Amino acid sequence: MRPTDIVRALLPVLALTAPLAAQAPSPAREAPAAPPTLRAAPLASAVRIDGRLDDAAWAAAEVTTSFTESYPNAGAPARLRTEARVLYDAEALYVAMRMHDPAPDSIAAQLARRDAGGIYSDWAQVMVDSYYDRRTAFAFGVNPRGVKRDVYFSNDNAEDFGWDAVWEAAAQVDSAGWTAEFRIPFSQLRFSRGEPEGGRTWGLQLTRDIARHQARYHWAPWVRSDNAYVSRFGSLSGLVGVRAPTQLEVQPYAVARMARAPGNPDNPFYHANDASASVGADVRYGLPSGFTLNATVNPDFGQVELDPAIVNLSAYEVRLPERRPFFVEGTDIFRFGNLLSYISQGTPQFFYSRRIGRAPQLGLGGDPDVAFHDTPPATTILGAVKLSGKTANGWSVGVLDALTSREQARVLGADGERRTVPVEPLTNYLAGRVRRDLNGGRTVVGGILTAAHRSQRDSVFEPLLRSDAYVGGIDAEHHWANRMWSASGFVAGSRVGGSADAIAATQRSSARYYRRPDAGYLRYDSTATSLSGHVAGFALRKGGAWRGSLWYQEISPGFEPNDLGFQGRTDTRGLSALFGRRHDRPGRLLRDWFVRAFTSHTWNFGGDLLTNNAALRGNATFKSLWTVNATVERAFPTLDDRLTRGGPIAERPGYWSLTGGVGSDSRKRVSAGVDVGTFEDDAGGHSRYAYGYVQARPSSAVQVTLGPELERLRSMAQYVRARTDALATETFGRRYVFGEMDQTTVALSTRLDWTFSPTLSLQLYARPFISAGDYRGFKELEARRSFRFAEYGRDRGTIELGGECGGESDPGLYAVDPDGPGDAACFTFANPDYNVADLRGSAVL
Repeated sequence: MRPTDIVRALLPVLALTAPLAAQAPSPAREAPAAPPTLRAAPLASAVRIDGRLDDAAWAAAEVTTSFTESYPNAGAPARLRTEARVLYDAEALYVAMRMHDPAPDSIAAQLARRDAGGIYSDWAQVMVDSYYDRRTAFAFGVNPRGVKRDVYFSNDNAEDFGWDAVWEAAAQVDSAGWTAEFRIPFSQLRFSRGEPEGGRTWGLQLTRDIARHQARYHWAPWVRSDNAYVSRFGSLSGLVGVRAPTQLEVQPYAVARMARAPGNPDNPFYHANDASASVGADVRYGLPSGFTLNATVNPDFGQVELDPAIVNLSAYEVRLPERRPFFVEGTDIFRFGNLLSYISQGTPQFFYSRRIGRAPQLGLGGDPDVAFHDTPPATTILGAVKLSGKTANGWSVGVLDALTSREQARVLGADGERRTVPVEPLTNYLAGRVRRDLNGGRTVVGGILTAAHRSQRDSVFEPLLRSDAYVGGIDAEHHWANRMWSASGFVAGSRVGGSADAIAATQRSSARYYRRPDAGYLRYDSTATSLSGHVAGFALRKGGAWRGSLWYQEISPGFEPNDLGFQGRTDTRGLSALFGRRHDRPGRLLRDWFVRAFTSHTWNFGGDLLTNNAALRGNATFKSLWTVNATVERAFPTLDDRLTRGGPIAERPGYWSLTGGVGSDSRKRVSAGVDVGTFEDDAGGHSRYAYGYVQARPSSAVQVTLGPELERLRSMAQYVRARTDALATETFGRRYVFGEMDQTTVALSTRLDWTFSPTLSLQLYARPFISAGDYRGFKELEARRSFRFAEYGRDRGTIELGGECGGESDPGLYAVDPDGPGDAACFTFANPDYNVADLRGSAVL
């Protein structure tokens, strides 16, 4: 990268971030009032968790009413009175909350399944920072119908909705409003074994949501412009004689499947009705030291909602969400490289748990020696164990180890013989993470190490899969000025090893394309048996009403985390900046609004500018609770080192895009919204999309959601294939074939939630999906570092579907003579047109 390139890139960055230095810190936020305190009283007599608050024991508890409004009137005294009390005994914490309301008939009380999000309902919530580290907390919420939700907070404001606890809550609506009672066993919290002199003090936050006002009250003041959450909690004192108990939970499961699909009757492995079953279990054991030991045997993707249908025309893998309970819960500890910024270009995922139990990696579909095969859809997890927790002196620790089995496929060979073929080796996965809180949680340092080891017992895997892979790194973050400012950064390295063939394939993969003919800075070595690389990043962020951030990250070409992590491409240096203004106090027309401008720039390690974008985005909520948002973006012409998928670098046309959305008042029984966008590039390509939703609540127990989707895309250069030809001198002896493609995608997500009680619900889900692609105008790239193409049959040569090439023809193949009467050899490629129809659904009771 030339110095002038850096200077030019930094000019818009400095223009955006310079105003941050001129913004004087808000005195109210720099010197906030002392957090509130509440003293817990020992339980003198039994409390029945029924939501009535009529037990005599509550009369001995201290009452707090000091709630403030977080939104819409940030920092104002709460409009409706809320009272809270806390009791405790040797086993549990008891919390009573009374939510006064002059219009009890207007209290929103929708039934829903546990942990439901986005429902129209009032809520009362208790959050406990039992480590008292100002960074982690356990949250317990209940609505007026007794629906429960629980959330684990980490890193001050990161939420883990996959965490589940065993606790009690009840609620009642009466003439004065509504009430809620909580019993939170100490076994569901985590804290040190030893009790400090004078008893324990924990962090505490109490919240109340009023759905019809779309308002939230906090006991310890907090507003949305804060960069912090758990660190803003108040204190709960007076906990004497509380000891850390042990906990054991076992969750068995059974899955039965029936797959019915059309197939080839000549396939001996095909069954019109294919039935199977599996069993397994998750175990959780709470250790007295504040750590939790989790174990699982044979966790199954069938336990959870199906993945959506996707048509992927890129060279990169699609990242899918993790839903298996064992891997969802508590995995926040394994997050690494978390740059604190309002904008980023994406950070590698160092622990991607879907690698564990993935589909077998040895595909047999294209093997000419295989007539039919029966390959397992996923690799069996023989067992996995996870230890996580936090010590009294601020060390957070997470360790996960998993073992997956050697998998085999049944095969009918082209010669008519049956046999078994290994398709996935025995593999062990290990991830370890440590963090240390310093300076009252305002400074955090940590490290990570991941490893994957594959058995080489079967020689078939040696040239295909890496035998071992390691990633290690350190990260840190620091907050100051009452957490309004933060700096964060990380550095990590990777090393993968294996046979020369496996490492050569790693170098050629779409993540790095070491054999690009005009990338002299890349060193392809077909004899290497290892590959190493690094990634590093840094971010500076300022919060508050005027806010902004500066972000930088580089990923070297040799960085490879994908054995246990996820990263689509390497070989990038990225720089982004954002500056914005947030307004949270209602005005005459708007309830709140947020406007920000941002820029983004990326280079490869050869200094080629790959992205150069600037954008402006705004969103607002009207006092009617309708919402709007809009974004306008300009991407300037740059280069593209991935268009030819391993060939020479090409030009990337600039584009304009305009997106926006509107949503209606979600308090109504029927609400709706739509997001639309349009994209126009300088070469004539374009895309249009519209994503909508309609949500109806015919009763407090039923919710129906429809989500229609429509996308239209016109690509002027969709990659088709490459063909070696020494006469193609302008593109280094290969012809890179593209087509103009029109793609249409239509889908409809349909969801029905029918809740019979807070502990029994039925959820139905279906998503029909259709996507079709129509290719035409096949052409080849004329020269490197350009976006110029020569179309076959018009600018040069000939092309014919089902035409003759080498004395043969096939109605499903295009035959191309690239230079007509010239010396270039003809070649063929399959008709890339496609039409995909898919229907997936599930029912969960």
